[in-house]
Parts: sequence; structure tokens; C-alpha cells
Amino acid sequence: MIVHWPKGIPSEHHGRFRRQPGHLIDIMATCVDVADATYPSQLNGHDILPMEGRSLVPAFDDKPIGRDALYWEHEGHCAIRIGDWKLVALDHGQTWELYNLSSDRSELNDLATEQTERVEQMAAMWQTWAERTRVVPWPQGTKRCNKDNRRKSKP
Repeated sequence: MIVHWPKGIPSEHHGRFRRQPGHLIDIMATCVDVADATYPSQLNGHDILPMEGRSLVPAFDDKPIGRDALYWEHEGHCAIRIGDWKLVALDHGQTWELYNLSSDRSELNDLATEQTERVEQMAAMWQTWAERTRVVPWPQGTKRCNKDNRRKSKP
């Protein structure tokens, strides 16, 4: 993402690349922050889910964004990223794959069978997020990414 905001980004940080991971969900949070607005909890008398994103404004000053994890689901594809660790499943009901992005940016070395505790912890976090944000139950039935879909040891 390219951001141009001369009054909001300190001049010593103009033209510099930031390494903090951001996500599409952070755009709304950033706009609300920059506008000094308040995100509503209701619309027309109906409760709405809180924003999931975090403001990217700290990154403009090259500071941490401050989040525990990034979660996403798109057309059945599931993922969670915590720091340099990324857990992904290509489809609901498929096995989880685990990657360390600091040493494997291309996601070629699946560490799921070597880091089963990490897979279970991250998968449980993803499931909690998915239920809270109403990602599951998945519309096509009971298939979903969960801890029971771990990759089995290779023969």
C-alpha cells in the first residue's frame, strides 16, 4: 500500500518502506482513527460486530501496529498469522499448513508436522475468531478449518 499524507507522516519517514504487516481490514480502522471518529456499535437499532482491523497510523511513524494476530477467511481459505508464523488451509476441511515467514517467505517448507503444538494453538485461535466473527458455520455444511484437520504424518 502506498500512503501519501504530508501532514500525518513525519518528514523523516517519507518515502520509506514499512515492514509491519497490514491487512484490508485495517483500512476502516485507519480511516476512523484519522477522522477522529467513533465506530458505531449499532445501526438502525441492530447490534453490529466491532471492527476487526487496527489503525495503520502507528506504522506511518514506523511503530508497531499492536495486534495479537491477523485472521482471515476467503472463499473457504483459512489463515492466521502471529508474528512470523502463518497457519493456512486451502479450503474448509483441508489440512493446516504452517510456515515461518522469517525463513520461508515463499511458504515452501510446511512445518505443521514438526510444530504440532503451535498448529493446535493457532488453529484453536482461528476457530475462536471464526465463531466470534460469524465466519462459521460455513454455508456449504459442516466443513471448516479446525484442529481436527491437521496434516497427518507422512508414511
